[in-house]
Amino acid sequence: MNLFLIYLAEFWPPVKEPWPRFLIITMLIGLLTLINVLRVRQGTTTNNVFTIAKVLSLLIVILAGVAMILLRTVAAQVAPVHIVGSSWLKGTVLLAFLFGGFESALTPMSEAKNPRRDATFALFATLIWCAAIYALIQWVVVGVLGFYVATERPLAEVARLTIGDHGAALVAVGAMLSVYGYLGAKLLSMPRVTFALAEKHDLPRIFCAVNQRFRTPWFSIVLYAVVIWTLAIIGSFEWNVTLSVIARLLYYGVVCAAVIALRNSQPGAAKFRLPGGALLPVLGIGVCIVLATQVDFSQSTILVATVVAAILHWAWMTQLPLSREQLQKIE
Repeated sequence: MNLFLIYLAEFWPPVKEPWPRFLIITMLIGLLTLINVLRVRQGTTTNNVFTIAKVLSLLIVILAGVAMILLRTVAAQVAPVHIVGSSWLKGTVLLAFLFGGFESALTPMSEAKNPRRDATFALFATLIWCAAIYALIQWVVVGVLGFYVATERPLAEVARLTIGDHGAALVAVGAMLSVYGYLGAKLLSMPRVTFALAEKHDLPRIFCAVNQRFRTPWFSIVLYAVVIWTLAIIGSFEWNVTLSVIARLLYYGVVCAAVIALRNSQPGAAKFRLPGGALLPVLGIGVCIVLATQVDFSQSTILVATVVAAILHWAWMTQLPLSREQLQKIE
């Protein structure tokens, strides 16, 4: 939401003021919340529309940049620069944010038509597609602007040079569509996580409350929207990105460890298995630990509080086996 407002300020600078900022954040998050509460089909359709729009805007910039690189007679001068290892690691931390989110597509699979057939293909196809787009964007930016580009919005500058001021406006609109579509995808998928946790009695039962008319987990959706709204209001873009990266490194590492444990405890359960046994999960844990050393943990107070609360809740639930059995009998 903060990044959305940064690009919106290109068209309407007063959005940086407290009250316009407050009202726009509230309106946009409220609209997505309503769409996702009404029905999962509406949430999916909205996400698809935003995805198509943002990809098209990126492809237009890429094609314009490639044409300029191939047709101009003088190429941009790119001087060789020595990059130290810590800079590579910090850049990789940002890549963890860029490529993150793929796991969200797996969350609402219980509401998909044929998840066992479609999930694996969609996951790999999307990661490959994103990698290709990122690589082309990087090539176009360096090819058009050169290595020493002094701007915080290099794509907008590429569009301005290749298409004109209208191109820069197109990129700004594409960026807003991108982040709003990203938020819509999160509101579609992540409330299903708290719903599933409550269904297994790892969260209070209210989290799996379902709207009788629309069959959507309304409480989890509304609560998740309130959390997003709160973080957007009190934090900046950089602060929230740091929080997101720290959280992802934490649960990516935990999931890699869970793969090892589940393969041992449920050897025949997996429908899709990568070769190598525990090698890839161990490498994943190692990568998360190394990248975590490059993160500023001074901005992770909320994450630490969340983890502590979750551990205390888990410890409390393990002391109530009779209550859990009673709940299962009631169901």
